[in-house]
Amino acid sequence: MRLVFECVECGGHYLPPEEMVYPDGPASPVWCTGCHSAKRDAGVREDPLLARVALAAARAALARRAAEAADQVVRGDVRPSRPPLSRRARSGPGGLRSKLG
Repeated sequence: MRLVFECVECGGHYLPPEEMVYPDGPASPVWCTGCHSAKRDAGVREDPLLARVALAAARAALARRAAEAADQVVRGDVRPSRPPLSRRARSGPGGLRSKLG
């Protein structure tokens, strides 16, 4: 599972590479690629505290999703432990074969 971030500038969700490095430089946990390029061109640097908070929030969300997936227990095919008691249920094809033979 990968970390999904929300851009502080535009509010969009983005999925950076797992190594947090793009071909043209490091990925930002604060801004998406468009906003990151615009901020870098404008000479604005990201706040390190905000970057740490964004990484911690993304990791917490990832851990929560993994825990929820582990909590969901898949229930197998549950069959009744004893045969049905009604007469109609016993009058199927098996009952006819025994009367014919």
